[in-house]
Amino acid sequence: MVTTGGPAVDDPEFREFVEVRYADLLRTAYLLTGSRDAAQDLVHEALLKVMRHWRRVEEPMAYVRRAMVNERTSRWRRLGLRELLTATVPDRAAPDSTDGLAIRDELLAALDRLPVRMRTVLVLRYWEDLPEAEVAAAMGCSVGTVKSQAARGLARLREVLAAPRPRVAGGLLGERA
Repeated sequence: MVTTGGPAVDDPEFREFVEVRYADLLRTAYLLTGSRDAAQDLVHEALLKVMRHWRRVEEPMAYVRRAMVNERTSRWRRLGLRELLTATVPDRAAPDSTDGLAIRDELLAALDRLPVRMRTVLVLRYWEDLPEAEVAAAMGCSVGTVKSQAARGLARLREVLAAPRPRVAGGLLGERA
């Protein structure tokens, strides 16, 4: 049995929590980061924090969400302006172009263009369907801040989604061949 200064890594309750909730956590982390690799790193960091305090954590999902938000914010602050979000070619071919996938991709690209705090509010509030009070608790801010960030974020998303995409030689930017 391996220990890390806290409970054993082989704690059956912790293992069950990870097995049951990992996909949900990964989805949330992806929406927060916009990158599959960064999402996995974010979930692993958050789970390490939960594992260290597992026996004292009353609401594991709330604790992990808060840890992910805090870690994402810390990384964003450390990176500052060095991190640039760009339209990237996927590492695998997209399935036949369907409206659902195209809409999802467009929404994810629009989320990438929002500030981290605004994006976090929208992901937790509307994708995770958390009440405003839980979002505020996860982010360490007031309910009023959540409401204003949500309103501004939705307005910004509408602007981004309504704006025509820039043209480049051979088609639209971000268009798949």
